[in-house]
Amino acid sequence: MKKNLMAIIAVVAIILGSLFLLKSGPMKNPKSATQPQPDAHQVQTPAPPQGENKQETEQETPVIEIPAEKQQMIGVKTVEVSVRSLKKVIRTVGLIEYDERRLATVNTKFEGWVEKLYVDYNGKYVKKGEPLADMYSPELVATQQEYINLLKWAKKENALQPPLHDREGRGEKGTASLSDMLSDDTKVMIEAAKQRLRLWDINDDQINRIGESGKPIRTLTLYSPVNGYVVQKAALQGMKVMPGEKLFDIADLSELWVVADIYESELAMVKQGERARITLSYFPDKEFSSRIDYIYPSISGTTRAAKVRFEIPNYGGRLKPQMYTNIEVKIDLGRKLSIPDDAVIDTGTRQIVYVDKGEGNFEPREVILGMRSEGMREVIRGLKAGEKVAASATFLIDSEAQLKNVTPLEGHKH
Repeated sequence: MKKNLMAIIAVVAIILGSLFLLKSGPMKNPKSATQPQPDAHQVQTPAPPQGENKQETEQETPVIEIPAEKQQMIGVKTVEVSVRSLKKVIRTVGLIEYDERRLATVNTKFEGWVEKLYVDYNGKYVKKGEPLADMYSPELVATQQEYINLLKWAKKENALQPPLHDREGRGEKGTASLSDMLSDDTKVMIEAAKQRLRLWDINDDQINRIGESGKPIRTLTLYSPVNGYVVQKAALQGMKVMPGEKLFDIADLSELWVVADIYESELAMVKQGERARITLSYFPDKEFSSRIDYIYPSISGTTRAAKVRFEIPNYGGRLKPQMYTNIEVKIDLGRKLSIPDDAVIDTGTRQIVYVDKGEGNFEPREVILGMRSEGMREVIRGLKAGEKVAASATFLIDSEAQLKNVTPLEGHKH
């Protein structure tokens, strides 16, 4: 009985399902109903982008948005990019040295001995023409004696030679006698002996005194060639001296040099004739004004600096070689497009600024910068006059840009 009832229920369910399907009809795809199917032979092409004549679609400029309230909170300030007069002050340390053009060395051109010293210690001040030492030289004495003998021979020849009118009476008018030829040779030898004495630094006054006295001078006195201080004394009482051996170094300290180092990065800005201000701790109330006299042609391999030279007068002789000085060189760089140094983020590989685009938007932009000048940087490329850049809180803006992955376009030029 149960089985018959279950079969009847199943048949009824099948009949009802069939009636429902016939009433609703076949299912339709809504998409196919609204859109016509393309022809199998027709090829669809995508619509070209706007501005298809351009070779490339421009990249969108990256910006970071910082609302005005947040700018005020982190202290963002902007400054206009403009052309300014830039000045550079180079500060360095200098060392006072001797003026090499005012140094003199005293030596001898003959072999001899120091018989007497007039200057017997370093640092003594001597005047030009003041005696320094007496030198004894057997060779010098022998040359003087030769000169004296030649003078005596010349006097004897003049005494033995007959007067001119006697020679004319004997018919010797047109011929040169043996005595005339000897007289000419004697004059040549006398002049040669005098020249040898001059080459040994014996002056004409000394030579004349030797000839008048008829006695050789035992010692030759060496005189100071300049006014100055004896900065090195090698001569000792009784020492033997060879030709060319240095006995004294004398320095005129009325003018001195100041030699300073200028680093390689600043060397391009320095020119001969630039004015400098020089001060010393030794003279706290004294200031010297000078100009760059010379720029040395080489750079030190260890310090990467070149030496420059200044000249200063030694008022009262109070400046001493090897004193340290403070130097300030002021250089006018001219009018340059510039921005504050604080506006620049230096990553090590490139330099970035954040340009204010208005409405709280800042564009990170790569720039190429030039010289520094008292808190300013010269802009070579990347910015234009009139644009505004963030000049404070730049590190906070950069941190925000890094968090949002906003970076300057690679190779983007302005």
